[in-house]
Order: sequence, then structure tokens, then C-alpha cells
Amino acid sequence: MTRFNTSSSAFTPTSDSALGNLSASIEEGGPLPTDDALAQLGRALMTELLDVISDTALEDFQTILGEALIGAFHSAAGRIERDADRARDTMRSLDRDFDGSEAADVELQDATAKARAGDAATQACELIRDAASQTWTVATGEVWTAWRGTRRGTHLTAAQLEAKQAIRAIRNRKSGEADPGGPVIAFRGAPTADTPEDAGRIFDALNWAKQEWPDMALATTGAKGSEKLAIKWAQQKGVKLILARADFDTHGKAAPFRANDELIALEPEVCLTLVHSVDRARADQRPFGPALNLGQKAMESGLRHVPIRARAA
Repeated sequence: MTRFNTSSSAFTPTSDSALGNLSASIEEGGPLPTDDALAQLGRALMTELLDVISDTALEDFQTILGEALIGAFHSAAGRIERDADRARDTMRSLDRDFDGSEAADVELQDATAKARAGDAATQACELIRDAASQTWTVATGEVWTAWRGTRRGTHLTAAQLEAKQAIRAIRNRKSGEADPGGPVIAFRGAPTADTPEDAGRIFDALNWAKQEWPDMALATTGAKGSEKLAIKWAQQKGVKLILARADFDTHGKAAPFRANDELIALEPEVCLTLVHSVDRARADQRPFGPALNLGQKAMESGLRHVPIRARAA
């Protein structure tokens, strides 16, 4: 985890933080705010919003307003990152066609500076977003997830990594690139499995997994119901989270099953599934297809599969 120099000024980059390192590589525009200062900004913005609307007519719209605030910084990070990606495309093109001229050199320097500045601004937005999101969860018990695009974690202990990034990282461990940080435990569960009894059984299973693999990372799709409960557990336990979201825009009805493919590609130590609520009042529900599918794919891939069931009477 990144460590912060809390004795420094709010606008002095720390040498051992991600933003501090980026700040050192940016020649113009002055130093960047510290990680601590940006996180404090995110916490303060969310706290102020909740304080102002509490016990007013706007409290009924608290979820919409809270998610909008977090989402604003998420959207900003995405826009800035796309600009930085375009600058990197330009860098690759200029480097490929470099002719040694002064003009080409200046163009390459400009594109490099733009990409670095964009990376720094993206990380700043993510820090603010994640701090606001954490404050939101603590205050309301709700877990925010991006409704569009992707969410990439920064310095939260329950950092979120997109599944594709994690898959690439696992394949490139030997080259020293970042990886999910430990054994991966995959979980898929029914959206209707959201009762206190379900939460207890899910937490039991995840606690067992953490006891078996203390440095585990939890991989799930972030769907509502039981998977949201698993995300809460990960945040409470400080467990790294990998999200393989179902992309309905691209894959349509097959999206939940494509997400399972991404989970299997992570080569999890075990796949936990909860195909329906363990609450006896909901015992007549149909099994959740994507959870059944993950269990089937795990067995076909030679991976361990552990279904979560109700406690014996």
C-alpha cells in the first residue's frame, strides 16, 4: 500500500506516493497535491453533502445525490484517461516514425508531457472518488459501483481492479508487473440472495476462504444482491477486489456468462457459488443461471468449486 508523508504541505508531492512520482516527472504546472490532501477532499465533499441534506426534504434523494457526486469524479477520471491514451497513441506513432529532427523531438516531448499530466490528473480524480465512495459506504452502508465505464482502484485496501487488467497482470508476473496481490477467490451469487441469513452464509464462506488464503483477492461481477454483500465483506476485511462486470452493451443476454469466462481466466483457487437464497421462505426460487454456469465452468477447467448451501437444520 502507498504510504503518505503526512507532515508535508497539502501541495507538496511526497516522493513515495504514486502522484509524487508523477509530479517529479512533470516539468511544468507546479507540484501536485498529495494523496492525503486529495483523499481528504473526497471525504469532505461527501460528508458536507450528507450533512446538508440530512433531515431535509432532499434526504429522500440521498442515494441519487451521493452516487452523482462519486460518479462525477469517476466520469472525469475516464475522460482524462482517454485523453492521456490518445497522447500515448501519438507518442507511439512519433516514436515509430522519428526522424531525428528537432521538430519531431519537440512533438514527442509534448505528447509525453501530455500523457504524464493526464495520468496524474486521472489518479487524482480516482483518489477523490474512492475517498468519497468509502465515506459514502461508512455513512450509509451502501456500496457504490460504476454504472458506466470501469472503475480502477487507487489506494484503498479494497482496491478494485478490472478483470482484464488482473488477467494481464497474472500472465506477466515474471516481468514484475502488478498482479492481483495473491490467490484469487471467485464468487457468483443470486441477486435475490440478500437476506440476513444469506449474508451470514456468504460471510462464513468468505471468512473460510480468507483463513485458507490470507492474502486472497475476491473476484466477482458486482451484481446486486449476494455479490454486493460480498463486496461489503471485502471492504470490511481489507481484501482486494477484482470486478469482472457483465458488459450488456457488447454481449447482450450472454454478458453474465462472458463475465464468468473472465472470472475463470483469473485461475481462481476456488469458485464459490450461491445459486439461490438460503432463506427457507425463498426456497422455491429458481437457481440463478450464471452462478450455476460458473460452477460448471470451474469443474470443466479443473478448478475447485464449492457451492454455498443453507446450514443443516
